[in-house]
Amino acid sequence: MIGPAGLFVAKLAAVAAVVLGSSVLARRVGHAAGGLLAGLPMIAGPITGLMLVDIDARIVRGVCLATLACQPALVGYLLVYAHAARRLRPAASLAVAAAVFLIGGVLLLLLPLPEWARIALAIAGPPLALRWMPVLGAQPLRAVAQPRGELAIRVGVAVLIAAGVMWGAQHLGPGPAGLLLATPITGVVLPLFTQARHGGEATAALLGGFLRGQVGFVAFFLVMLAALPGWPGWVAWPLGMSAAAGAAHVARRVWRP
Repeated sequence: MIGPAGLFVAKLAAVAAVVLGSSVLARRVGHAAGGLLAGLPMIAGPITGLMLVDIDARIVRGVCLATLACQPALVGYLLVYAHAARRLRPAASLAVAAAVFLIGGVLLLLLPLPEWARIALAIAGPPLALRWMPVLGAQPLRAVAQPRGELAIRVGVAVLIAAGVMWGAQHLGPGPAGLLLATPITGVVLPLFTQARHGGEATAALLGGFLRGQVGFVAFFLVMLAALPGWPGWVAWPLGMSAAAGAAHVARRVWRP
């Protein structure tokens, strides 16, 4: 049986793996592809699966619902960041987008919406936001210059952020935990570094890929809501991750960069 310390380390390792993988993918084939991988539930998914190991499935379902409830705030964050990155400096872009996420997430949790309404908003968010993303020039698959030392910094910063987020998730109720689980950890680290080195257009392309990945993010949590607590976690979780991959593939083909 894995102890609490082991679970915590496993969650941080998942964060590090996604940031590293997204950064390497962006370096090899372009920003949009790296953003697509980062937008998938590659962090929230493993964290949810690990929660099922030692937390009651009904509580985990509540966290999943709260995460979906905060999804429109995450979509707003990506949309605002993509536009701000073309006009503002990196720190200012992040600050404006983070304010949108925090204010929007808190308001969404406080609104007395029924479950079906929260789910409907989460489903509608990514495709609507994709219509309002900045219009960019062609973003061909191509290698992106990226120093190796920067990869280590990206991973280190992401792990520090994730540690704070998961500590809060362990000590708060389902609502705040859902907001923390929806926190765009890779959506903070990757665009911040990308804008500083490659500019606003590249950052908007990255965030457009991230937004397409969010279709898979929503699909994962929809499956978890439908499956829990009736189905065991070892059945629900792989189905959710499979749905995420399939939905993101469809989104990439339907809403091309």
